[in-house]
Amino acid sequence: MQKTVLITGASSGIGYELCKRFAQNNHNIVLVARNKEKLDTIAKELSSTHDIQTHVFTHDLTDDDAPQKLYAEIKENNITIDILVNNAGFGLYGKFTETNLAKELDMIKINISALTELTKLFLPDMISKKSGKVLNIASTAAFQPGPGMAVYYASKAFVLHFSEALGEELKNTGVSVTTLCPGPTRTGFEKAAELRFPKTMKVMNADEVAYVGYRGLIKNKRVVIPGFRNKLLAFANRLAPRNVATKITGWIQNN
Repeated sequence: MQKTVLITGASSGIGYELCKRFAQNNHNIVLVARNKEKLDTIAKELSSTHDIQTHVFTHDLTDDDAPQKLYAEIKENNITIDILVNNAGFGLYGKFTETNLAKELDMIKINISALTELTKLFLPDMISKKSGKVLNIASTAAFQPGPGMAVYYASKAFVLHFSEALGEELKNTGVSVTTLCPGPTRTGFEKAAELRFPKTMKVMNADEVAYVGYRGLIKNKRVVIPGFRNKLLAFANRLAPRNVATKITGWIQNN
């Protein structure tokens, strides 16, 4: 029996690559993003290439009522969500005193509020059937403060800590929570965040990240960090004094 996965931010980057990865493994896909034209094209591509069903729902997750509307539409269409992937999110580069407040509040809505509300809405159904998975996309930014992207780093720390705590709460329920923490990845993130990755930084491809994330989810891993260097840096940040980790991150971020 085919399972159905809902993926936010499905129109590009890691979200799009996750759509392809799930489709290759015989999952029906519910695609959610703002751009209906792109979603329709992807849905047609996936359903014509694989023997799966696709559903498109267009929502801007900065709208306060978007998660509730999406959940209601899923119910109205009699779609059962077996796997929830909270992938939608973005960042913004710059000193906090100089960055755009409206963009940062929208970032908090998508990276934190929408993720939390969607998880809250879909979890009870998974728990009632004692089966389900949640994949929350955080970042290696979650492991330390980030001068130059203060709100973004803080939002991803929330995702990591929230997901780890939730995973422990759901132990023995049949529902698992996995947090995917990619490092720098070739997506539209860099342009949207108004930054450039340093030349010395190892940048992964979105399909690589999606592959590692999918495998970790299927294995019910709590935290998945793609790439050896990213794993090493995340571990090192946990050992380093907080002020040292913050200074190093700020230097890397601004050079």
